Amino acid sequence: MPETLGMEEVTELVYRTMLAHPSEEFTRIREITGLPESELRVQLGRLSQLALVRPSSDDPNRMHVVSPQIGMKVLLAERQAELAAAQQQLENAKFAAEKIIAEFSRVQDSGNGDVEKLYALDEIRDRIRMLCSEVREEIMAFTPDGAQTAENMEAAKPQDAELLGRGVKMRTVYLDSLRNNPPTIAYANWLAEMGGQVRTVPSLPIRMLIMDRTTALIPVTRDDSSMGAVILRGDGILAAMCGLFEATWERATPLVTKRVHERDDRGLTSAEAEVLRLLAKGHTDEFIAKRVGVSSRTVRRIAADLMEKLDARSRFQAGAQAALYGWITADESAPAPV
Repeated sequence: MPETLGMEEVTELVYRTMLAHPSEEFTRIREITGLPESELRVQLGRLSQLALVRPSSDDPNRMHVVSPQIGMKVLLAERQAELAAAQQQLENAKFAAEKIIAEFSRVQDSGNGDVEKLYALDEIRDRIRMLCSEVREEIMAFTPDGAQTAENMEAAKPQDAELLGRGVKMRTVYLDSLRNNPPTIAYANWLAEMGGQVRTVPSLPIRMLIMDRTTALIPVTRDDSSMGAVILRGDGILAAMCGLFEATWERATPLVTKRVHERDDRGLTSAEAEVLRLLAKGHTDEFIAKRVGVSSRTVRRIAADLMEKLDARSRFQAGAQAALYGWITADESAPAPV
C-alpha cells in the first residue's frame, strides 16, 4: 500500500497482520509484529483515523479490522478530495498570476502614476532599503532564486533584525530545492528564532516583495532582477498580488527549524500544543491544518500521537484528559463559538 494513501510502512505492517489474524487480541498482534506496546497503540490510532480498524462489538479486547475492499475505497476517496483541493488552489494561484500580468500590462502602457520604474541594480537596492524603513506591519516575499551564499544571508540579517524588532511580520516563500542548502537552513533557523516565518514550495511564478499590502516590487523580467524593477501601488493589482501570495503560502510547507522541534514541560512541540488546544475546542482537521500550516493528514497523525500520550480512545477523551492533567485551561477546553 503506497504511503500516498496516508499509510506508512509500519502502519501497513500492522494492518496486514490484523488482516491475516483477524481474531487475535492486542497482545498477540504485538508479538507477531514485534512492535513495542506504545508503538502498536500509535499505529492502531492511525489505522482508526484512516477508518481501517474500529473497536469490536463482540470483544472489547479486540479491534475489528475493516476489509481492504471497503477501506481502500475510503482512502482513495479521501486522497481524491485532497488532490482536488490542491488542484483548485493551483488554479486560483494561476488566475491570480494572470491577473497580475494583465493589470501590470495595462498600467505600464498607460503611464499610470501608480507605477515607478527602477533601472540600475544599486537604485533597486537603495529603494528596497527605503521602503523597508517605512514598513509598519507586514512584509511578504517570494524568493525564487537559487542557493544563497552565507555572505548574502549574513548581509540580510541587520535589516531583517531591525524589521522584526519593530514588530513587523515577515513571511518568506523559498523553493523546496533550498532545503538542502546549509546557509539557507541556518538563515531560516535564525529568522524563526527572531520571529520570522519561512515556507517552501516546488516552484514560484515570480520574484515579489509586498509591503503593508499597499506597495509591491517585482522585476521587469522574471529571470534577471538586474534588468530593472517596478514599484506598484494600485489597489487592484495589489489585491491580486496579495491573493497570489496567500494562496501560495497556504499550500507551502514550513521549513524545518530548530524551534519547531523543541518540547515543553509536557513533552509537546509547539505544533502539538496548538493542535491539542484546537482539538479541545472541537475544531475540524481542516480548520486546524489551515491554522497551524500543515496538512490535514499531519493533523490526524498529531492527534493520534496525542491520544496515545494521554491514553485516550477518542479525541473527546483526549481533551478531557488534557484538562484533567492541566495541559490546557478550562477556557481552552471550551467549545469554539458557532
